[in-house]
Amino acid sequence: MKKILIVDDEEVIRMLYGEELEDEGYDVITTGSGHGLVELIGREEPDLIILDIKMAEHDGLDLLQDVRKEFYNIPVILCSAYSSYKGDLKSIAADYYVVKSADLAELKQKIKMALEGHIPSNPDEE
Repeated sequence: MKKILIVDDEEVIRMLYGEELEDEGYDVITTGSGHGLVELIGREEPDLIILDIKMAEHDGLDLLQDVRKEFYNIPVILCSAYSSYKGDLKSIAADYYVVKSADLAELKQKIKMALEGHIPSNPDEE
């Protein structure tokens, strides 16, 4: 069973994503903060990370850089309510970028693609 780590400061989002992804057959762990994120990843060894960008205590793009320094091979999906971050240079370190929505079809599609090792060949795929 593939393990997914959800990093988001909104409890409702963590619960929604967690329930939906568990229903899809994934093992899900969540955290509401970036505190100790690198250590958590080392301990839990997730197969994929879903990372919020705009959190109260942390900038998800800075956390992404920290994650990439230690775990460059774990797929990361940036998930934000704001599409404007997609153009940020720091966001290119992520495998995919998904704008938050109540419909999780796009997120689930990107998770499947990332776990299968699919690499986007053009910007429209992201």
